[in-house]
Amino acid sequence: MKSAVFASLLAVASAFAPASQKASSTALKAFEEELGAQPPLGFFDPLGLVASGDQETFDRLRYTEIKHGRICMLGVVGYLTQEAGVRLPGDIDLSGTSFASIPNGFAAFKAIPAGGLVQLLFFVGVLEACVMKDVTGENEFVGDFRNGAIDFG
Repeated sequence: MKSAVFASLLAVASAFAPASQKASSTALKAFEEELGAQPPLGFFDPLGLVASGDQETFDRLRYTEIKHGRICMLGVVGYLTQEAGVRLPGDIDLSGTSFASIPNGFAAFKAIPAGGLVQLLFFVGVLEACVMKDVTGENEFVGDFRNGAIDFG
């Protein structure tokens, strides 16, 4: 009986014992020094998007990540501003629909006139094609859209 209890305790204890592991190394160490690579994971690419080690692909993905992150931050600030009750003065269209009468969130898409939605999409397209990129070639890092206009040192 004692040996059965001892064997079961030993089996339970071995489940929590650290497993011996051989030192593993990633085949790709090309981006270990990039911004965001932190211990204990180092450069973390679970989908293997830059497994080839191509710097151009990495820079394009980093550029897209930064741009989409900035868009999301602006969206949250806009949502919170509307929830706080801050609205533009005046009317959104010629029929007298005021900005204050437009609801928050996704309900606004039903209340905004079709012409206003077209204007919004056109404005976003202009920003995407002309503004949100390195126009002058002076960028110091991927995602630097200052284009020589802002320099704080």
